[in-house]
Amino acid sequence: MAELVSLGELLVDFTPCGKSGNGNPLFERNPGGGPANLACAAARLGADTAFLGKVGDDVFGRALREILQANGVNTDGLRLSGEHPTTLAFVHLAEDGDRSFSFYRHGGADTMLTPEELDRQAIESARVFFFSSVLMAEGPSREASFAAARLAREAGAVVAFDPNLRLNLWDNPEDARECILCAIPYADLLKVSEEELVFLTGESDPEKGARLLSERFRLNVVLTTLGPKGCLACARSPETGETTVLRVGGFPAETVDTTGAGDSFTGGFLSRLLRRGGDATVYARDREAFLADLRYANAVGSLTTTKKGGIPALPSPDEVEAYLATLTDVP
Repeated sequence: MAELVSLGELLVDFTPCGKSGNGNPLFERNPGGGPANLACAAARLGADTAFLGKVGDDVFGRALREILQANGVNTDGLRLSGEHPTTLAFVHLAEDGDRSFSFYRHGGADTMLTPEELDRQAIESARVFFFSSVLMAEGPSREASFAAARLAREAGAVVAFDPNLRLNLWDNPEDARECILCAIPYADLLKVSEEELVFLTGESDPEKGARLLSERFRLNVVLTTLGPKGCLACARSPETGETTVLRVGGFPAETVDTTGAGDSFTGGFLSRLLRRGGDATVYARDREAFLADLRYANAVGSLTTTKKGGIPALPSPDEVEAYLATLTDVP
């Protein structure tokens, strides 16, 4: 069975790719969905990975399944629906490469995943289980997400959670905040963006916000991505409660598209965690290991921004190591 199991949405991203001869915008079809991006990133970096979710039994869903398989991700737990279509998202890119999304999702197959459709054996066998809040926004997939997280925690897996906040998928911000705060207690490791940190804590200082979450929920690790500024991370000792805080600055990159950068960052970090035995408490004891794995994750995320699309842009281990070798003078 897979050592890393990722539960979540798998959808089609339509990414801008210029204009037609008539001046109309052209869009390229790319695979997307944060947990799927993460699964592919970790698999490409050597982790034994499986994806759990639901897509339509349509041309999009079948193509997405094939893409995961081609990237080395086990799809035995990916359900195909004959009743509900695969979710679609249109990506809008700003001049700096940052992006926003328009979703065509109401009644999408991913929201219709039920607890009964979960691959319980895969979850119970995982060393690391990952989930996000996107499946919690609507439909029976909310119940399925909580059921899976509970099962993984009871089985002794390291549970990693990324809110991956998309407010336009929720009825209102209060519902999103409440649901995310109910999910965090299942996690050992939390990954948030700087904006999500403010949304959840009201704290604009990343270190203060990360410490608040770490202490309130007794999290072993809190990873905060800061975009081009790099990342900040906290590791809390379960024995003493003491917290180690590290910052890694942004790495130089010719940014084209930030789609999937945060997902690949987390996938990179989790792949390193698995190499260290899948023990999330190791970082509170080993500062050098913590710094090395943060730099590795930072490199994975940075490289992902240099190409368009999420999964197609993911780097190989050789590319990551070669990139890190050029950054010996970057703190």
